[in-house]
Amino acid sequence: MSTLQQKPTLVTGAAGLVGRALAEKLVAQGRPVIAMDRQAQARAQGIEIQACDLGDIHRLHALARDGIDAVVHCGAYSGPMVARDSPYSMVQVNIVGTANMLELARVHGARRFVYCSSTSVYGTVSGDGPIEEGLLLRPGSLYGASKVASEYLVTAYAQQYGVSGVSVRLSWVYGPRRTTDCVIRTMIEDALAGRPTRMDFGLNFPRQFIHVDDAVRGLIAALDAGQLPQHAYNVTGDSWHTLGEIGRFVSDAHPGADIKLQLGNDPVDELQAKFSIDAARLDLGYSPTVSLREGIASYSKWLAGQCGATP
Repeated sequence: MSTLQQKPTLVTGAAGLVGRALAEKLVAQGRPVIAMDRQAQARAQGIEIQACDLGDIHRLHALARDGIDAVVHCGAYSGPMVARDSPYSMVQVNIVGTANMLELARVHGARRFVYCSSTSVYGTVSGDGPIEEGLLLRPGSLYGASKVASEYLVTAYAQQYGVSGVSVRLSWVYGPRRTTDCVIRTMIEDALAGRPTRMDFGLNFPRQFIHVDDAVRGLIAALDAGQLPQHAYNVTGDSWHTLGEIGRFVSDAHPGADIKLQLGNDPVDELQAKFSIDAARLDLGYSPTVSLREGIASYSKWLAGQCGATP
């Protein structure tokens, strides 16, 4: 993608973990960006986040009135553990919000629409894997169902209206500035504070993480791809570790860490076999660059800097 493009990329959820990192990366590449979120923010990196709710249709179109090159839609409730007691709000934000952004992309002639989806669309999937994108989707949560519905909207807008859209199915994202629940952050923060970490599940429960930098890399790859042979792509860190193993990785970075987990599945997450990222490698040129061990070590240093501790 040429850095000389004149029209900006509209990034939703720009105050969140992935949206913020994405907006910063695009600006660093010399690309114009319109960053929006529910709350306005002024940022030291030179990015001004415009206040706009996904349901405010008039405000959305006002932001895009001078034209946009593309939309990367990261704005949503960001996990099955969020808004569990607010199903109506989940539908309005995650599904209707996506429909509003797709209509904006259609009306303003966006070149590409990239939807930030989730591996939660698969629900529980047993076996050894690898799980490919063509597997029947059986979400086990309203969050996962909202992602499935939004993916179908992206595909329908592509087929019926010619909006070049693609869904990027991210696995669990971790890294600097994550604010929602994250077991890696909890383990690291406990270690830094000299607290024990105790969990009554997870010792044998696998979870597939992706560092925020790799998540951004995958979204940009989808944004810039010339052709899109598939409507959706798995984008993960290409690892498959139990929470017990992840605890040992944290202990490697913090030798004094006291982390003990019990057997059992995570009560708010699905048991899933390993995901294949072969299609993303082939079609998008995506490949993760941050191993889980490296990501945990660098995340530890960042968290230590935030609290003034010694990693």
